[in-house]
Amino acid sequence: MASLEYRLLDEEQQMPLLYEYARIGLGEIALRFSCDYFVKEQTVYEKTSCSMEKRDLYVIYVKKAEEEHAYEAVQVQRPDWRGVRVELRKYTNEAIHYPVLDIRDFEDEREALLQINSHYVYADGKEWEKSSTEIDEDRKRYVVYVREVNDIG
Repeated sequence: MASLEYRLLDEEQQMPLLYEYARIGLGEIALRFSCDYFVKEQTVYEKTSCSMEKRDLYVIYVKKAEEEHAYEAVQVQRPDWRGVRVELRKYTNEAIHYPVLDIRDFEDEREALLQINSHYVYADGKEWEKSSTEIDEDRKRYVVYVREVNDIG
């Protein structure tokens, strides 16, 4: 098992520790490294970089995403699904709410990682292009924001 830290990108404060996960698998670290945003305690952070600081210590550097807002204040304590949940949401500029296109559950973290890293996905009979990804810890799921391919440009 490895350790993962989320640190605030603030050199004046010497990159303060926000959150620490003392025992976490490499698969979950890889999933988190792939996300552009991190949501925890109704706060949205944007990833600036990630690194392997030393053997078995991984760090994700973040800054507060002032223009982004967390979804419902619903805290999921115990998910009613097994494995990794990935939500596909339709992204449009200037929107406040992004409708859910599909919910996909994966038993294997590697499958979820492939889904999150895919540039294109198919849902609702259409092709969609990935815009960004996030881990929403409050709701215990990963979210992929996508735009319809025909709407891009």
